Amino acid sequence: MQDACYSPGAVQTAVDLANTLRPVKGEDALETVEQLRDFLDDHPAAEPPRSAASQGTGPWHLTRADLAEVRALRETVREVLERANADAAEAAALINDGLRRSRATPVLRHQDDRWWTEVTSDTDRCSAHLAATTLSALASVIATLGPARLGVCAGPTCRATFVDLSRNGSKQYCTRTCAHRASVAAYRSRRSPR
Repeated sequence: MQDACYSPGAVQTAVDLANTLRPVKGEDALETVEQLRDFLDDHPAAEPPRSAASQGTGPWHLTRADLAEVRALRETVREVLERANADAAEAAALINDGLRRSRATPVLRHQDDRWWTEVTSDTDRCSAHLAATTLSALASVIATLGPARLGVCAGPTCRATFVDLSRNGSKQYCTRTCAHRASVAAYRSRRSPR
């Protein structure tokens, strides 16, 4: 059985999609169709459902239009991750609108004596499938663990997003590296002569 009601792979895909844009550093890892293809290749949760692949709609034949649509989706996913903790109702509205636009549909699946639900899109657009996967994963985390589990790194020079799937739900930083930097900075400020 899957952990709770969300797929950790789909949740990580949502976070990684949002973090392809690094606003503080001015970096964008989704500027070309090739970068989009690499992103999709690196994220198995972004693959089309087997039924779509068997119908010839996947793997994706990506175009500049797909790239533009995925970049727009990235803005939505990032906004959900940034707002959920402060304004859960607005984050929910963003998720619901994105799911509606992607024509997301829950599907009951069965394989190897296991049942689960998966949210898919009935369209062959890459962005629609990615929206159904990522936004439904974030919706499940909010419904299961609460909106405070979505957030933005507390590091002063980092705006990376994260989803806290830990037991205690106290994550403040996107990575251990950012947490360590903050810890070292706090230590140095305490030790500096006044």
